[in-house]
Amino acid sequence: MPAAGASGAERDARLVAAVGAVLGGLAVALGAFGAHALRVRLGADLLAAFETGVRYQMFHALALLALAPAIARWPQRRLTAAAWLVLAGTTVFSGSLVLLAVTGLRWLGAVTPVGGIVLIAGWSVAAWRLLAREPADRG
Repeated sequence: MPAAGASGAERDARLVAAVGAVLGGLAVALGAFGAHALRVRLGADLLAAFETGVRYQMFHALALLALAPAIARWPQRRLTAAAWLVLAGTTVFSGSLVLLAVTGLRWLGAVTPVGGIVLIAGWSVAAWRLLAREPADRG
């Protein structure tokens, strides 16, 4: 729990970091599950989909951990929206690939690009907000 006197940006930063840490830990657990339990049960195409989902989950867990200190440092840049887009995109992109691999439901492959679009939006919002001028700079 964030400290009682923490600012909104500090609370957001801690929450984003915690979510990133959970996603990272879950990626490790899923990777181990894939390596040990699924490798002998899935065909090469489904195993590749599973591994892509887990890999992208880890990349974006690290991205959230990188966004957290930026949120705390530059609260006026409103980077929290970018973090939530990254989380949503990761959930849809990686989640659909992992579920596709585990269940064999091929229609989930049609959902994956939606997650990719949301991830691109998250990265774009982060870049836009990081490049935005500070309100005090708008003389």
